Amino acid sequence: GYRVSLQGTFFGRNDTYMTFPEYNPRKHIKLDPPMNIQTNATASKCQIWWSVENVPWYLAEILQYELQYKEYSMSWEVALNKTLPSSLPQVEIEATELRSGIAYAARVRCKVSENENSYHSQWSEWSQTTVFQRAGVPTVSEKILNTKTMQYLFIPLSFGTLLYLFWSCKLSSRRQKASPVLTFPHQLLSFSHSIVCTMGILR
Repeated sequence: GYRVSLQGTFFGRNDTYMTFPEYNPRKHIKLDPPMNIQTNATASKCQIWWSVENVPWYLAEILQYELQYKEYSMSWEVALNKTLPSSLPQVEIEATELRSGIAYAARVRCKVSENENSYHSQWSEWSQTTVFQRAGVPTVSEKILNTKTMQYLFIPLSFGTLLYLFWSCKLSSRRQKASPVLTFPHQLLSFSHSIVCTMGILR
């Protein structure tokens, strides 16, 4: 440890005042805030990661992080706090914790883990904030609407195909009276292929 004292001149007289008789720098650490905080939000989760600088490797392995996030329009006083169980500079937020279509702000701070006896520190300042938004997912009503739309399109498409085949067969029978039976199966096969393709789209 160290012996830290404060000296000064008071009323024309030099005096020494003892501040810390046994000062141990390992027990009085304050780290720089995390930097380069980034996010990647999808419909199922939001990934947040960051980096720490000017931190020795032996401290980086025993760091503890706290995440704070909130709706962008709200105050930090009502933000949600999460103390992360791992020393890895990353975290995931499940989509169930986020409202779709709402922008969120997040920030992180760090300190030496409270489970560490050799070092002790206070929380760093908060990092700069990052803004993210959960990706939207199609609702059930939207899926039903898309299915009905395809069904409505299928009806006139099928009718038009049948009408085309009818007139095509009729014209072919007039032009090729010798072999009308060979023409119709070919057109029927084309119609079946159209029906199969259309049903595949509906699925």
